[in-house]
Amino acid sequence: MNDTLDPLEPKADKATVRRHNLSLVLRAVHDEGEATRAAVAARVGLTRAAVSSLVEQLLVSGFLTESGKTFSGHAGRPGTALRVARTGPAGLGVEINVDYVSVCVVDLAGTDRVRLTEHLDHRGTPPGEVLERAARIAARTLGSAAEQRLEPVGVRLALPGLVSGGRVRQAPNLGWNRVPAEELFGQALSGLLPGGRALPVGSDNEANAAALAELWFGGPGRVRSFLYLSGEIGVGGAIVVDGELLRGAHGFAGEIGHVVVDAEGPECRCGSRGCLEQYAGQTALLRGAGLDGSAGMPGVAELERRALAGDARTVAALERAGRMLGLVVSGAVNLLDPDAVVLGGIYRGLMPWLGAAADRELTARVVSGLWPGGCGRLRGASSSGDAARGAAAAVVRDVIADPAAHVVRAG
Repeated sequence: MNDTLDPLEPKADKATVRRHNLSLVLRAVHDEGEATRAAVAARVGLTRAAVSSLVEQLLVSGFLTESGKTFSGHAGRPGTALRVARTGPAGLGVEINVDYVSVCVVDLAGTDRVRLTEHLDHRGTPPGEVLERAARIAARTLGSAAEQRLEPVGVRLALPGLVSGGRVRQAPNLGWNRVPAEELFGQALSGLLPGGRALPVGSDNEANAAALAELWFGGPGRVRSFLYLSGEIGVGGAIVVDGELLRGAHGFAGEIGHVVVDAEGPECRCGSRGCLEQYAGQTALLRGAGLDGSAGMPGVAELERRALAGDARTVAALERAGRMLGLVVSGAVNLLDPDAVVLGGIYRGLMPWLGAAADRELTARVVSGLWPGGCGRLRGASSSGDAARGAAAAVVRDVIADPAAHVVRAG
C-alpha cells in the first residue's frame, strides 16, 4: 500500500452539489450573454426542472434577470431570455501606478460601468499615504456605483512590482519594500464607508491584471497564449498560457522589465544595471525625445504628438526603444513560444513607431521562423481592457465561480 497518496476529499453532499450547479448555470448565461432555461439545460447537462430551480434562486438573489420571449431552437414554447444582472453584485478594481490611480467598477457581464482616474506622482510619497489616496478615490467610485444600484462584493488591487500574500515585496519605481498593501488599503477604505463596512481585498501585479483584461475583453481575434508587456514608468510583463496566467513558483513570473540588455548599462532602481526599462520605459522614452523624463502622462501625450508630426529626435528615440523591446521579447518568444506578443500601457499608442522596429528584431531572432515580418503576431493591446478593469473582472469571476458565497439581493 502506498502511504504517500493524498487523502481523498469528502463526498459531496446535496448542498455542495447545488452550490456547484448554481455556478454552472450562472457561468452558462454569462458566457452566452443571453440564454433560455432550455438552452442552459442543454449546455450544462442538467434537467430542465433542475435548471429552472437553480435559475429561480439566481433570480431571487439578484444574479440573473429575465425578459421577453425567445426561441431556443428546442422543442416547446418560446422561453424567457436570461441575462446576468446589470445591478447588484459587482467588482471593484484599483490600479495604483507610479503616476496615477485608476479605479473602476464592472458588473457581472464585465462591463466597465464606473471609472475614476487621477494623475498623481507617487514617487517619494509614503506607501500608507498613497494607499489612503487610492482608498479615497475608490470610496467616491463606490458612491457612483451605488447610484446605479451596483454593489461591489470585493476589491482587487493592481500594483507595480512583486506582489505576494497581500504584500508588495518590491516595487523599485515606487521605492516600496514589504508593504502590506491589502491591509493598509482595506483599513483606509473601511474608515471611509458607512458603518466602517469592510470589503474583502485582494491584490496582483498590474501587468497580470492587464493581461487578464486582454484575455477576457480583447475583442475579435483574441488569443489564449500570449506575452503581455505593460509600458509605464517601468516595464511590466505577464505570461498567459492556454487562458491561464503563468505565475511561476513564487508568483513573480513575467518581470521582463528587469531583463538585462547591457550589463554595463545605466543603473536601474532594482539595483541591477542595463535593465530593459532603462531603454524602453516611459522615463527613457521621454528623455530620449528631449522631454522631461518625469513629465508623466502629459509628457506621453506630447511624445505621441511629436511622433505624429515626424519629429526626427522623437521618432529615433522610439525606434531605439522598439529595437530593445524586440531584442528582449525575441528571447522570451524563443523560450515560451506564444501565439502573440501584446504591447499595452503607453506602448499601445506608440505602436506605429515602436512596433516596426520591434517586429524587425523578432523576424531576425525568433528561431522557429514563425515570426515573418508583418505577420501580425506583435500587436497593440485592445482599448477595451486595462489593469483596473482586469482586477475588477477578477472579482466578478470569483462571484460567478461561487455565487452562493456572494449573495447580494438586488434592491
